[in-house]
Amino acid sequence: SAASVAAGFCDASLGSDTGGSIRNPASHCGVSAIKPTYGHVSRYGLIDLAMSLDQIGPIARDTATLASVLEVIAGHDPRDATSIKDGGAGSYSKNLDSGISGLKVGVAQEFEELTDPKIMDVIRNKINLLEELGAEIKGVSLPHLGNALPTYYLTMFVEFFSATRKFDGRRYGRRIEEVCGREVLRRIEIGRYISQKEFSGRYYKKALQFRSLIKKELLSALSGVDVIVGPTVPKLPHRLGETIDDPLTMYAYDVLTVPANLAGIPAGVTPAGKVSGVPVGLQVQGKPLGEQTILNAMHALESASGGRR
Repeated sequence: SAASVAAGFCDASLGSDTGGSIRNPASHCGVSAIKPTYGHVSRYGLIDLAMSLDQIGPIARDTATLASVLEVIAGHDPRDATSIKDGGAGSYSKNLDSGISGLKVGVAQEFEELTDPKIMDVIRNKINLLEELGAEIKGVSLPHLGNALPTYYLTMFVEFFSATRKFDGRRYGRRIEEVCGREVLRRIEIGRYISQKEFSGRYYKKALQFRSLIKKELLSALSGVDVIVGPTVPKLPHRLGETIDDPLTMYAYDVLTVPANLAGIPAGVTPAGKVSGVPVGLQVQGKPLGEQTILNAMHALESASGGRR
């Protein structure tokens, strides 16, 4: 979806984001994207990876297009049990404003500890630009950020196994082993293992406890600021054709994006610059249903950086 937008094949596209699958590609392709608040966009018809994490969102080359698409797809849908009834659709394009004077922007030290220094240099430049545009930069603390990744994957594995267990070739469809690749099967097998009766659901319960802690921590940090900004990815993507044999290395790409999914908060990405010729995106996280504030911050940076990419 992000590549099609970056290549100019379309003005916008839709993606689903379980732990960063809208934001990470947008960052790598140098385009804008937003993962809305959980339940703000209908998930009806979505074949999700993990039902409590997945959210549909738009990808576009500029914030104005992003706002227009979000305006169309957001709002309550009675066909989706997770849809927010009082979320409203919002006039995102009409209320798009590049004036961010007085905007309180949070920056966590933990981002720097987990991110390639070259990427952080690009991100700092954008944070400095926000300050030049009148935003107030404040430090925030996210001490459990490092626990977000295992919490996310435990949750996702269990929910993915639960969703796919019907594909056994006897009661429904073909055997999943016949049609799926190695990574899909790995996730199902791990989910099956930690869901075994003898474990009494304790791993999933522990993940839910940490999920509540991470959500509380993020919302607490956001109570003192309007948005939290930082890198989208901790390192550059692997090269085309390059194989990653260690799944843990692959999973680590999501360490900065999964917290927003665990907390159900909105998070956008706007181009920040390049490292070794590869685009890098700035992630902007906001309060529940705070999409307008996120879009305005992204629009301000985009306008100050020369507009549409």
